Amino acid sequence: MPSTFRSIHGNTNAKLFFGGLLLSNVGTWIQFTAVAILVDRLTGKATAIGILSALQFGPLLLMGAWAGVISDRVDRRRMAILTQSLLAVQGITLATLDIAGVLTIGWIYVLTLMLGVISAFDNPARRGFVIELVPEEQIGNVVSLNTAVMTGSRIFGPAITAMLIGPLGTGWLFSLNAVSFVAILGSLLLVDTSKLYPPPKLAKGGTPVRDALRYVYSSPTLFTTFVVFVVVSTFGFNYSISVPRMASEIWNSENWYGWVLTSISVGSLAGSLATASRPRVTIRWMAGNGLLLGISGLVLAWAPSGWAALAVSVPLGFGGAGFIASMNAITQESCPPDMRGRILALTAIAFLGSYPIGGPITGLVGDNIGLEWSLAYGAIISLVAVFSLVWWALGTRPHQTRFDALRSLLGTSNPLAASADER
Repeated sequence: MPSTFRSIHGNTNAKLFFGGLLLSNVGTWIQFTAVAILVDRLTGKATAIGILSALQFGPLLLMGAWAGVISDRVDRRRMAILTQSLLAVQGITLATLDIAGVLTIGWIYVLTLMLGVISAFDNPARRGFVIELVPEEQIGNVVSLNTAVMTGSRIFGPAITAMLIGPLGTGWLFSLNAVSFVAILGSLLLVDTSKLYPPPKLAKGGTPVRDALRYVYSSPTLFTTFVVFVVVSTFGFNYSISVPRMASEIWNSENWYGWVLTSISVGSLAGSLATASRPRVTIRWMAGNGLLLGISGLVLAWAPSGWAALAVSVPLGFGGAGFIASMNAITQESCPPDMRGRILALTAIAFLGSYPIGGPITGLVGDNIGLEWSLAYGAIISLVAVFSLVWWALGTRPHQTRFDALRSLLGTSNPLAASADER
């Protein structure tokens, strides 16, 4: 446990920020869960939830890379204060319209698009600020702990929604989210800026987005992990599209959605902390978690009851969070300090920005083929990506067979060391 939390030991700024982030993200997940349930009530269509996902994450796909450039050029703390304030306004508006009884599916879509645009700029600024909390040698650990805080908040948010949506209704749950922004804004305002580790600012001009893309492409190992990450992110994390419908139609209660998300989050917290405890995150660890994610997704697709879904959701969350935390740690430990915002933005685009593609496809599969297959097809694609795509990509090296390349990759303590000379 000491090694797991080594980056925040004695670091008041990190403890303060993560505390505010945890409380605020509990509110965020209350809103996310309640919105999904409300859209399901209003439409009864998995496709509608897929559209919601596209509106929320589409702006990140379109603008995320340039938002990363901005975060590399400005004070990330001030940028995060601005974006979090705007997100609070979005939450207040959603709560007000719902309590007033005028919230329609159209308004939900408009406000979700607003949320997506703001989040596209908030994501690289907030995640980039996390790295400024610690010295260089602790970056891998603090990035994994950030994933743990983000996923750990899902333990409480969906559970609170499941318990309170009946007696309170969605409007007051949205209000809880709006109030929760006091925590993150307070922590950002109270940190001691003299004890931060700000990186050098990116100079104006040049081709910053293309520079980041060239950096990723120049490393065969890093490029391969990005490709696998994009494929798995697009198709392997869409359970938030399928589970609301499965809860109502297969498990006979919409409340199972909140409880299943909570169970996934318990596993996610464990997966994030397990990744944080490792002295060096390897591709082997990332691939193993990807396999666990895919296999668990297949089992969840045909879970016969809510209780069975709860059991399989824990390894699903562990594999998913371990996969994400591994990708974040590998990229941040390797890239130059003045490029971290852009690389964070690229990983966010790969993960969250893929929802506008995978979300609607998952909704269409659920409505036209079957809810079980809306989960199963993504799990199968994820397994194929982890097994076959890495095998093929690294097997193109002329001095190695595919088997030797894969074995070399999985056995490398520093996943980027093998390609350092090639860069």
